[in-house]
Amino acid sequence: MKKIAIVQSNYIPWKGYFDIIAAVDEFILYDDTQYTRRDWRNRNLIKTPQGEQWLTIPVEVKGRYLQKICETRIGDPSWRQNHWRSLRANYAKAQYFSFYEELFQDLYLGSDEIMLSNSNFAFMTAICKCLGIETAITWSMDYEVDGNKTDRLLALCKAAGATHYLSGPSAREYIDADRFERENIVLEYIDYSGYPEYPQLNGEFLHRVSILDLLFNTGPDAAKFMKNVRVRINEG
Repeated sequence: MKKIAIVQSNYIPWKGYFDIIAAVDEFILYDDTQYTRRDWRNRNLIKTPQGEQWLTIPVEVKGRYLQKICETRIGDPSWRQNHWRSLRANYAKAQYFSFYEELFQDLYLGSDEIMLSNSNFAFMTAICKCLGIETAITWSMDYEVDGNKTDRLLALCKAAGATHYLSGPSAREYIDADRFERENIVLEYIDYSGYPEYPQLNGEFLHRVSILDLLFNTGPDAAKFMKNVRVRINEG
């Protein structure tokens, strides 16, 4: 059995994203698809005393309406200093901020990466290491397959040797489940319900913020507040 997931890269995603990674044998970054504005590719939420706040990576989009995620270039490089300053201002009092401070300071201030996909990949793989996730991470560009939507997903599944495909729940709107069944690939959807709350700064608990909120507040215990990550660590 081989289970895979195929998802676009996101900037410092929420915990559910990493639970998908931990639940599969291979996680394929689907970044040779069209870049979408005002989406999770280049932004995410953190928690502040005033509520949720967006951290957004500026990207070059003018006149680039059909560019792919992997072709998207980062604009003003000052975002790195600005985002790190915001994280320090809002999480310096979190119990485990100092535990991860050197790692994330280097990720933000020690890089001059100009491609969005590569920058997202650097953050994602570093966070996976923090969580103990050892899933193989590849790129859709590694596979020579064609097609759109369900056709492309099926082609990637076959090329990767998958027997099971794990999808996010929102994909129910466009995935042709019958096609997967005809190809003898088991289609599953991850369940994001039932996440436990954890000690969190600044008032009412919020689930959908970046995984950094969980790491800075719970440190090495982060897996206890997730689903698939905890299972994989215990099995290892």
